[in-house]
Amino acid sequence: MAKIHSKKRGKSKSRKLRVIKKTESKYSDKEIIEKIHELSKKGMRASEIGMFMRDNYGVGDIRAFLGGKRLVTFLKKENISQTYPQDILDLIKKAVTVRTHMKKNKTDKHNKVKLAHIESKIGRLIKYYKKEKVLPKDWKYDPETAHLLLK
Repeated sequence: MAKIHSKKRGKSKSRKLRVIKKTESKYSDKEIIEKIHELSKKGMRASEIGMFMRDNYGVGDIRAFLGGKRLVTFLKKENISQTYPQDILDLIKKAVTVRTHMKKNKTDKHNKVKLAHIESKIGRLIKYYKKEKVLPKDWKYDPETAHLLLK
C-alpha cells in the first residue's frame, strides 16, 4: 500500500491464487513427517518447527508435504498439539515479564499502561478462543499465577 503522504494510489489489485508447490528436497515426505513428530515431542512450537525445517531441511512450504494442511492443523489432527494457543502464551509471557518489572519499579507509569494493554489483549483473545471452543468455558486468566502456565 502507498504511504499516507505520497501521491500514489497504492498497489491494491486482484492477484492469482498462490499454488502450493513442493520444493526440491532430498528428503522424502515420510522422513519430513517423522522429523516433525520428533521435533514436536521435544516441545518445539509449530512456528519453531517450520523455521527448523526451512533452515535445516530446505523445506520451503511445509504444507506441500502435509497434503495442503497447515502445520498447526496437522499437529492437532495427530494429537500432538499444545494445550494453549501460541499467541496467548506469548502475550502471557510478556505480561509476566512486565509484571516482574513493575514489582521492582513501582513508579514506572508507562509500563503500567502497557501492562493494561497487554492484559486487555489477553482478555480479548480468551473471549475469542472460548467462542471457538479452543479453551474451556470456565478457563480464566489470573495474572498472579500466570507464570505457572509458562513452565
